[in-house]
Amino acid sequence: MEELLVYLILSYEKIITYDLYQKKLDLLFMESPDNEILLNLEWETDIKRALIYARANMDYQNFNYKIFGKILMSNLKEYYDNCQDINIFANKMYSLWTSLPSYIQNEEPFWTLSYADDSLTYADEEQVCFLYKKILNYYVD
Repeated sequence: MEELLVYLILSYEKIITYDLYQKKLDLLFMESPDNEILLNLEWETDIKRALIYARANMDYQNFNYKIFGKILMSNLKEYYDNCQDINIFANKMYSLWTSLPSYIQNEEPFWTLSYADDSLTYADEEQVCFLYKKILNYYVD
């Protein structure tokens, strides 16, 4: 479910396509057709409502935040590498931070997403890039 939540959030933030999220959902549903959460997500076509539903129904007691973080940062690294404008990337990262489950918003490396772009106010792109690279490589061994 960690990977599905990553894909759902990234799709909601328009960092990946809805089709990529849907393919991941379909694959997981075929593996677990009795899973009520997956069934309800299969029926939900509105990405915002799907995200609200998924966040409200995740089993956070058994949720592996390290796996979630690794998958998220791996996808964000690819987006970062392909993004031509640090301002666009920064805006997406703050918005993405607001979409994260509240349980992890204040944990590293996620918390840094909420303020990494602050130095753009002072045209300090170097500091912003340093923070994003630190976040994106947080789970790299």
